Amino acid sequence: MDKLLLDAGSGGLASHRLVADLFLKYFDNPVLAAMNDAAFLEGDPQGRPMAMSTDSYTVDPPEFPGGNIGSLAIHGTVNDVAMLGAEPRWLTCAFILEEGLDMAFLERVVQAMGKAAADAGVIIAAGDTKVVPRGAVDKIFINTTGVGPILVDPAPMGHRAAPGDAVLLSGSVGDHGLTVLGRREGLSFEADVQSDSAALNRVVKDLVTELPEVHVLRDPTRGGLATTLNEIAGQSSTVVRVEEKAIPISPAVVAGCSFLGLDPLYLANEGKLLCFLPEEHCDKALEIMRRHEVGQGAVRIGSVIDPKEATYGRAGQVVLTTNLGGSRLLSMLEGEQLPRIC
Repeated sequence: MDKLLLDAGSGGLASHRLVADLFLKYFDNPVLAAMNDAAFLEGDPQGRPMAMSTDSYTVDPPEFPGGNIGSLAIHGTVNDVAMLGAEPRWLTCAFILEEGLDMAFLERVVQAMGKAAADAGVIIAAGDTKVVPRGAVDKIFINTTGVGPILVDPAPMGHRAAPGDAVLLSGSVGDHGLTVLGRREGLSFEADVQSDSAALNRVVKDLVTELPEVHVLRDPTRGGLATTLNEIAGQSSTVVRVEEKAIPISPAVVAGCSFLGLDPLYLANEGKLLCFLPEEHCDKALEIMRRHEVGQGAVRIGSVIDPKEATYGRAGQVVLTTNLGGSRLLSMLEGEQLPRIC
């Protein structure tokens, strides 16, 4: 079968063949292979509370340099669970597929999902597939939900950012957003740009187990670094000050954004990590992050300030120290800079 037919989502023989011949080929594990209406999951032997996150992926185009909608759907949800200081263990995935979808393309997506899940050490425990008539969906939409035990108490959360915290970033920003936009619009850049889509759960596990003092973990996805920093400043009622010269941005992203009139601080990332923790643990945290390929570009970009002591800005705001030495507010993204970026 070269093209996906409507009966593949009917629940009948065609559906069973699709599951057996495609999904189990790349997702196979004892939990999923049982083919029950629900997955049987063993509880955490230590009785730890669980983290759960769900996300839907509609990225356009669904294939791009550095990944595709399948790998992105795994990485995105794995990372969201991990940001609570949790260890993602199980995922569910649900597909909304357009009638006539190219089967070779679908296999590439499913294969990428299987590899991404295996690399992250998570099991796809349950799933669902629906096929809708042509035009009812744009090729493929995927939802994934992740679950896993929280490794540290208290868990890292935005409201825990505190004056004196160092603000760390695991690497350069803007790559994913510019990559997807470039592919969507048929643009070519002088230097290759590709998505940073990657799972962050292993570096997070090392951070929270070796440094339980970590206050906040966050992946700056939609809305980019600037929006995520604003969320944390608002949740903690602090001032977050960051240094423009300290924020890593690749020359290719700088050039592409300059050409398109975009600010890389507002472009989505899919494999970057923000970490807030007391300043005395900054060097150790950077060392832990740099052990991992996804964190080799880790740097300190700023600090958290008590609003009463801030010379610029007030509680809930982010202040950028510019390359010229001045200060300006870095506001949250308003509107939609790049739709369907993930």
